[in-house]
Parts: sequence; C-alpha cells; structure tokens
Amino acid sequence: MERKYNDLIGDILKEAGEKDNYKGKGKPISKEYLEMDTYQRFQKIAKDAGYLPPWLKLQKEISQLVHSCKTEQDVIVINEKISKHNTICPSPMQ
Repeated sequence: MERKYNDLIGDILKEAGEKDNYKGKGKPISKEYLEMDTYQRFQKIAKDAGYLPPWLKLQKEISQLVHSCKTEQDVIVINEKISKHNTICPSPMQ
C-alpha cells in the first residue's frame, strides 16, 4: 500500500534505527492550561508579551494629555480622544 502522506520525522527515525526507541514524551500540560478557555489563554499570553489593547493605549494617552493640558485647543483634542475611546472600548470597561 502506498502512503498518501509525508512522514518526515518517522522516516528520519527509521533511517537512524530509533523508530522503536522513540518515547515521544514532552513536558506535561499544566493544570492551568487545561482550566482556561481559548480567550483566557490568549489574554494571558498577550499580557505576558506586553500587548495592550488599543483602548488602553488611548486611555494612557488621554491621561497624559489631561495632565499637560494648557489651552482650550488641548481640551478639544482630549474630548475627541475620549469620544474615540468610548466607541472602541468594551462597555463593561468604560
């Protein structure tokens, strides 16, 4: 019977004579990994990588602008950014 797939690793192990000695064990999956759903895992990985959602970046920018506000033009810019923040931020976090 002809194979319909490529088994590159299997072929390498077979040529090296290690196919039957391969244990195939890696690190066990953590309990925490199994308890979280996909979205929670994504959030944890993104947080560990230093990713900030756009609304949080905008929130920090607004905070900096408020502290350095001096003119009415600055207030107009801040209000526009707040309006944009309110449209992209999830409702529970507003």
